[in-house]
Amino acid sequence: MGRQLAPNPHVPPLRQGSTALYMGRCSQVREIVPRKRFCYGQVMRLDNRRYYDEFSVSYERHRHSGYHAFIDDLESSLVRRYVTPNSTVLEAGCGTGLVLSRIAPHVKRAVGVDLSGGMLRQAQTRKLHVVQGSVTALPFADASFDMVCSFKVLAHVEQIGRAMSELARVLRPGGFLCTEFYNTRSLRYLIKRLKQPTQIAAADPAIHDEQVFTRYDSLDSVKSYLPPCLQVETVYGLRVLTPLPALHKVPVVAPVLQQLERTAAELPGLRGLGGFMLVVARKAPG
Repeated sequence: MGRQLAPNPHVPPLRQGSTALYMGRCSQVREIVPRKRFCYGQVMRLDNRRYYDEFSVSYERHRHSGYHAFIDDLESSLVRRYVTPNSTVLEAGCGTGLVLSRIAPHVKRAVGVDLSGGMLRQAQTRKLHVVQGSVTALPFADASFDMVCSFKVLAHVEQIGRAMSELARVLRPGGFLCTEFYNTRSLRYLIKRLKQPTQIAAADPAIHDEQVFTRYDSLDSVKSYLPPCLQVETVYGLRVLTPLPALHKVPVVAPVLQQLERTAAELPGLRGLGGFMLVVARKAPG
């Protein structure tokens, strides 16, 4: 296990007994859990940390323009509706910090936590305040944040009930939880079921996107994961109309498609068909 580093004034106090690591620009990333491989049928499944460490090398290769940049912009813009300049925000599963860096300028304090040291090394280059740890055992004290958000992470967490309880625990009474899930009622779900595995590690062509645990949910199943202290406020749909990400790089098509996607994200009926469900819940006042 890694040692705990000196307290960082930009990060809330660690939970007593936590073994997570503060990540400053000069601190080193240390291993905190053993690497494991699991075999399910014909697919060799990697544990999440190993998978994302491998993915971190090429993760941002196509994420600064087009479809991926648009989705990151849309996610961060929706989060900003529920924060103020005095808010403290946690992004659980912050990865390389692409979304967190969009949120940070608009709040008092923004903190990220991620299991992957490879991802966090890149987040450090953005001068973000990040901690290495697991979403199923968050290293923060109770009621530390006004807003907790998570994007494209919880679908890869098998212990989803435990993860949601942890997210609720570190959220202050009256605060907002903004969590994203993969939607079974979507075009993206159908495409994913039909497509071939996609290579994610440049150094190892054998590592692909079907080697990480992935779950698709209905809204009812997401509601069943929520602790009793959380009540759903609204739901947004992301990637409602986009059949292929490449369309967001076509000069004439992209701006029209992106405006349609922004509208569809909030439109009753259509928003329920988004490839990603962004569920906003509020914690009961204390």
